[in-house]
Amino acid sequence: MSAKSASPNPSTVLGRQLGDELKRLRDASGLTTTQAAEALDCTKGKISRIENGRVAVRLPDLTAMLQAYGVSDPEVSGRLGALARKANRRRRQGWWNQYGSVLADTYRDYIALETMADSIRTFQAQLVPGLLQIPEYIRAVTVASQQWQTADEIEAFVHVRLARQERLSGDSPLRLWAVLSEAVLLQQVGGSEVMKTQLQHLLTVSENPNVTVQVLPFSRGAHASMFGPYVVLGFPEEGALDVVLADNPTGSMWLEREVEVARYQDLFDAARTSALSPMESRTVIHRRAKEHKA
Repeated sequence: MSAKSASPNPSTVLGRQLGDELKRLRDASGLTTTQAAEALDCTKGKISRIENGRVAVRLPDLTAMLQAYGVSDPEVSGRLGALARKANRRRRQGWWNQYGSVLADTYRDYIALETMADSIRTFQAQLVPGLLQIPEYIRAVTVASQQWQTADEIEAFVHVRLARQERLSGDSPLRLWAVLSEAVLLQQVGGSEVMKTQLQHLLTVSENPNVTVQVLPFSRGAHASMFGPYVVLGFPEEGALDVVLADNPTGSMWLEREVEVARYQDLFDAARTSALSPMESRTVIHRRAKEHKA
């Protein structure tokens, strides 16, 4: 995943939750998006973006929408107002926003989603997942990307990635399930010594109950996930849909439509089924680590 480019921007989970409720209320009122836009004196596109969770909902707009939809229950108004304030606060106050000079808006949006997620499933074809990278590995990847020019920018990005890894510990740690192509273990990122330490770190972190690492060996041949890495984020809110970030040769792409997300869920299930078991994977990782000279 590129830290400086991805398209389109993702919605936040709280924003989507609010948008879903507003769409339900609009449908119940019998208004079309065009009629709702006329009532708010805005564009039809703005109504759609609000309902998709892609823009912040200002409280005056929320009040106007509820009035147009005939919502008079103060409990409903209060609950949605609190949800809007919470969603807007999440957008503004995340620790990642202080790194605006080295992170694009989309990457900051990804971190925001990651902090709200309770599970991540990912397939990686070439690189160790960012949440499992050691500092030297991160630094080597960052330098090779040529997206950051100064030492300060590179170190800032390294710090961001290490800060993200804190989600794997604590009272409610993120559940991470990573399927890695065997190529990940062989790619000489940062040199042999760095790779040896990185693979040893994989062995250590995979002992944690919330982290599962599987290796998909070359011997399994062609498979559906070999065309590129992806991340599937799951969320604890009831009814919240998964979100997918898929990499391709020209950048990264967010997918939220149910049919598209389901496709990547199936891809991951096929990958983990084809991969070695976690125990067998640890054996392979250990063997590959020994092949790298410290």
